[in-house]
Amino acid sequence: MKTLTEKQKNILEFIEEFLDREGMAPTVYEIAAHFDIKTSTVFAHLRALQRKKQLSRSSKARSISLINRPNSRNKVPQGALLIPLLGRVNAGAPAESLEYKEGEVCISSTLAPDCPPENLFALRVQGESMRDLGIYEGDIVIVAQTAVKPRSGDIVVALLQGGEVTVKSFFPKTQGRIELRPANPEYNVQIYPASEVSIQGRVIELRRKY
Repeated sequence: MKTLTEKQKNILEFIEEFLDREGMAPTVYEIAAHFDIKTSTVFAHLRALQRKKQLSRSSKARSISLINRPNSRNKVPQGALLIPLLGRVNAGAPAESLEYKEGEVCISSTLAPDCPPENLFALRVQGESMRDLGIYEGDIVIVAQTAVKPRSGDIVVALLQGGEVTVKSFFPKTQGRIELRPANPEYNVQIYPASEVSIQGRVIELRRKY
């Protein structure tokens, strides 16, 4: 194995610590900000680390994976589990669903005791239509997929006809309709035929990075 420079070692350590802490890889911009260097310099270091068989990456965001430290992402505390972070969900107008896995989020195994781990996932919020309920841009919502229908007022992730997804408060209406209500007066209430809405899960927890 080719010798690593001090800067390359530092970058590898930062990536590993970030993976363990956040459950996903850092972006090039986050690495650059941490070391106060240009993104072009980060790209050069990442290419060198790829040549030295220390990591792999693709053109997708947060795709860095460490090769020689396979256990770095398996440090799950006792009583916890990792769930997938599946892209972004819009908290404004509906946005196209991003189904690819962005990373992982560590949660308590007791958070949803009646929901199998494979039915739990996380989504990152865009927009501020749920602002008045304390859900802001960049927050991560933990979502449970259950066979139980959501109750009136539950915050849900809804998949709309055409593959669009949004997070809103759920209110059943008469004549087979569903109201998806924002928590921001700047946004309009959305009403759809129930046949055009598939509830993907109920939001059970909110994560925010300060």
